[in-house]
Amino acid sequence: MQNFIFHNPVKVVFGKGEISKIAELIPEQANILLTFGGSSIKKNGVYDQVKAALKNRKVTDFGGIEPNPDYATCMKAVKIIREEKIDFILAAGGGSVIDGSKFIAAAACFEGADPWDILSKGAAIKKAVPIGAILTLSGTGSEMNSFAVISKRETGEKLAFGSPEVFPKFSILDPETTFSLPANQTSNGVVDAFVHVLEQYMTYDVNAPLQDRQAEAILLTLMEEGKKVLETPNDYNVRANIMWCATQALNGNISAGVPQDWASHSIGHELTARFGLAHGESLAVIAPAVMRNQKENKKDKLLKYASRIWGITEGSQDSIIEQAIYLTEKFFREMGLKSKLSEYGIEIEKALVIADDFEARGWKLGERGKIGKNEVIEILKSAL
Repeated sequence: MQNFIFHNPVKVVFGKGEISKIAELIPEQANILLTFGGSSIKKNGVYDQVKAALKNRKVTDFGGIEPNPDYATCMKAVKIIREEKIDFILAAGGGSVIDGSKFIAAAACFEGADPWDILSKGAAIKKAVPIGAILTLSGTGSEMNSFAVISKRETGEKLAFGSPEVFPKFSILDPETTFSLPANQTSNGVVDAFVHVLEQYMTYDVNAPLQDRQAEAILLTLMEEGKKVLETPNDYNVRANIMWCATQALNGNISAGVPQDWASHSIGHELTARFGLAHGESLAVIAPAVMRNQKENKKDKLLKYASRIWGITEGSQDSIIEQAIYLTEKFFREMGLKSKLSEYGIEIEKALVIADDFEARGWKLGERGKIGKNEVIEILKSAL
């Protein structure tokens, strides 16, 4: 096992009706900015619950944060924070709203000339406006980590950043808030969480059996509950299990002391930025292609994955690995997602520009840093 430091300060308040407790979790004199996406939190009752709980507090609304939050939109919120002297952000929504709010929190306190440097240059974040979160869509895990991904539609970029300063102070997880989600958003969330686990598990063995089995438990639960949720979307226990799985998939538990990949996410972000694929859609296409391309580097873990997750032990190693990847694709399809670029009408010539971008940035992907331009080209072609 590799050396690690584990620290997660997020207070999780889990269960039905817990939104009513937000007044206890936010400082009494706070000047609050309520961030959200579209009209969904007004349709599902979350907005009314928030307003009722904070009826005697000073709250300014900021809606319109997009799926894959846009830099320009976030900067509008930064302007409000500075003008209105906001000192607490309450993000009510899915991962995009929480991610956008993390960037807003950091950008509002950024002392440099251009807050985009936080993403493009890794500029240091010394301070951020405190954040709380109310989760309404399971998948990204942003509610219990210090990372965020922001898009700049003006330039077609989608980049990530992380800082301990943007850990939410608390996150309220009420599974009932996810009952009204469209099936495609639910499916994207399940696949996103599933691939989060793969990015931390599907690398190479460092003798960390606890982390391996924790990761496997999340994968197996997502598979079981993911299939159920499409048939019984209002089943509280199913929604609760998926929500907690998605949170556990990216809160630092299963990544402690083990190597991590994130090639699928890096390529997937580019597909989203250039072609508008939903995040889960991009991962359903790219993750199996990465596993096939890197099967020699990932052989031991792929065989363990085939045995423990899919029960495949018979046949040659190549056969076992291919069956496991095929069944992974099959699961994504059962969740309603496509698994090929061509199914989204994406032409390979246009997709290959992604490889040039990675080369220009000097990026080498994967847990061993061995995925360069040529490998990205191979991955994209195999995903066609």
